[in-house]
Amino acid sequence: MTREVLALTDRMKGRDWLMTQDWVDDEIELVLNTANQLKTDFKTGVQTLHLPHKTIFLIFFDKSTRTRNSFEAGITQLGGHGHFIDSATSQIAHGESPKDMGIILSSYGHGIAIRHDTVPGEGQAYMREVAEWATVPVINMQCDVDHPCQTLADLMTIREEFGKDLRDLKIAVSWAYAPSYVKPMSVPQGLIMLMTRYGMNVTLAHPPEYTLMEEPMRLARENTMRSGGNFEVVDNMEEAFADADIVYPKSWGPESLYGNPEEAMKVAAQYRHWICDEPMMSKAKQKAIYMHCLPADRGSEVVDAVIDGPQSRVYPEAENRMHTAKALMALTM
Repeated sequence: MTREVLALTDRMKGRDWLMTQDWVDDEIELVLNTANQLKTDFKTGVQTLHLPHKTIFLIFFDKSTRTRNSFEAGITQLGGHGHFIDSATSQIAHGESPKDMGIILSSYGHGIAIRHDTVPGEGQAYMREVAEWATVPVINMQCDVDHPCQTLADLMTIREEFGKDLRDLKIAVSWAYAPSYVKPMSVPQGLIMLMTRYGMNVTLAHPPEYTLMEEPMRLARENTMRSGGNFEVVDNMEEAFADADIVYPKSWGPESLYGNPEEAMKVAAQYRHWICDEPMMSKAKQKAIYMHCLPADRGSEVVDAVIDGPQSRVYPEAENRMHTAKALMALTM
């Protein structure tokens, strides 16, 4: 390693990763470079015991497949151990304070990771309160505002496809219909905040009821001013997909209706035609790729012919979740 990289690596130790926007460009580059190396090592069978006997506590306020397993598998491959904590079956459910939990778990291990994404106005604030009192790194596994582990994996996947220079590429971040439940806004918000840092042309598309939080929108505009590219908001999926290099159609709920899922589903039902099917994909560039954080509502958000087709990158994208999670833990813990 060069002296500069060593100094940067040292700077990462003990840091919280609560929003990607909190980290400067060279720190994000270090995470991605580390993730790439860890991925290569994993593929070639090289052991990566960078965190021997270290413990991270994984606190979940919501259900999970990729996030939980990427962190649990990742910490094991780094030589440590992950403790899964369900908030509903812990003393958190009885009102234990973030202060007490942060102090106590810090004395038991070496890192705390939290997923708290279902209630607007709560998740990011809760994580920051834990981090205020914790003496070990706190990692955001998804909150109401951002999903930094997912969007880092998304960026890693896009670079594997298009290279490091992403200027002038167009990514369409679009709402899509789903009948299952009112999904968080953190993935589209994380995407517009991160991709606008790289000079990309980011188009956000959604029906009028599905506006995102003002702070991520403000940050996306500021990032575009610094990096170049473009950030625009449109009200139809077709316009967003037109000539896009990357399409990322995903459902999320109206912020005002998270406490009223029945009403939210009634609103969503008006927009069943917001689906990523073959005619919609044909509006993007011929070599455009389809991405989704998963799980996708097949037949509603996307048709099988697209998600299982040659333009889909959902499985490499999901795989990269583990490598970016490993990089974050290895660098901060």
